[in-house]
Amino acid sequence: MKKILFALAVISIACTSSVQKQNPEFISTLEQLLMEKSIYDFKLNDINGEEVDFSQFKGKKLLLVNVASKCGFTPQYADLQKLHEMHGDKVLILGFPANNFGGQEPGNNEEIKQFCSENYGVTFKMMDKISVKGADKHPLYRWLSDKDLNGWNEKEPSWNFCKYFINEKGELVKFFPSSVKPTDKEIIDLVTA
Repeated sequence: MKKILFALAVISIACTSSVQKQNPEFISTLEQLLMEKSIYDFKLNDINGEEVDFSQFKGKKLLLVNVASKCGFTPQYADLQKLHEMHGDKVLILGFPANNFGGQEPGNNEEIKQFCSENYGVTFKMMDKISVKGADKHPLYRWLSDKDLNGWNEKEPSWNFCKYFINEKGELVKFFPSSVKPTDKEIIDLVTA
């Protein structure tokens, strides 16, 4: 995989400025993918449009969750909030709104923020709406689901509310499917270990 990425980098560098002007998003995504070697290399916007540099999370446990407002698993927002209130000093929860499954997150950032606040009292960190699967998958979710990048995991979200647990060293240690609630004993054990 790294050889392929290197080859793509060489090709992208060789691109003329007119090709770069025609597809700047591809070039930007490719460059970002090549640069990121750890979770701490990412920079994304939060739901308010402010940049979040993941290097600030060094030494902290993280739970990354792809979320949606119109899903059978949407009540897990309450469990995520409960986990945040009980163990926010031990784990940082990052919610990533995504519309990849059944069109269940059609809203924009402002609508999502309002929904989460009014219905679940969400105070944990919500991020910018992104794609977590498919050709337009965000580089962060490429890192989370590519063993050549994260070290072992190839599972990408199969539905809304899949969870990735990152330890204090920035290592991806566990993937949880949607059916595992944020307050499940296995997650609590990782948080409190």
